[in-house]
Amino acid sequence: MALKAVIFDAGNTVMLINYGVVTEALAAEGFDVEETAVREAEYRARVRLDQILARRNSTEAPQIFQTYMRFVCEGIGVPWGVAAEQALQRLAEYHRAHNLWNQPNPQASAVLQTLHDCGLTLGMISNSNGWVERLVTESGLRPYFHFVLDSRLVGVEKPDPRIFQIALDRIGIGSDEALYIGDLYSIDVAGPRAAGMRAILLDPAGLWDQVDCPKARDLSEAADLVLMQLS
Repeated sequence: MALKAVIFDAGNTVMLINYGVVTEALAAEGFDVEETAVREAEYRARVRLDQILARRNSTEAPQIFQTYMRFVCEGIGVPWGVAAEQALQRLAEYHRAHNLWNQPNPQASAVLQTLHDCGLTLGMISNSNGWVERLVTESGLRPYFHFVLDSRLVGVEKPDPRIFQIALDRIGIGSDEALYIGDLYSIDVAGPRAAGMRAILLDPAGLWDQVDCPKARDLSEAADLVLMQLS
């Protein structure tokens, strides 16, 4: 069937993690690290975390956030101990108050406009804490999306195929007419596939070597892959 809709993840896809906040939290505990190093470590942490998420652990569980940030610390050589735990506490408090994934992807506006101009319906599905629609609205990107589904508000989270079916029902299309873009294989590829959809995995550092799906380094490259399916 022809592609009619593209549905996006939020965190690490349309909205990026605030690496500056992570760097500042570590600096406050005496760790002198570069933001670039934090970003690269976070890319690696995603791949490690996915192995845990594949066992159907909730992405929104507090211990998952802790494990994720611990993997980031390990990736930049920050030893796990009292100081690192204090930095994690700072980050957890920030996340509860502001959501750590609060930076709009600088490519998002152009990519969303391009896909919209091609006649595609755009949507968003996020495992989140109830903040996603507000964050996307504040970023100025909300008008591009036909809907924004937040797992906290709809009561089911990825990779459960039910949340993807909710999205398909909102648009009124079949699963083979939609494609999903996200950053975690077990959540953002396995999930939509279980619902009968296509998927593209964002792999900014080229770390996902053994996955059986199309990959893109960034949103622009993902959009190119989408456009190829329209031709």
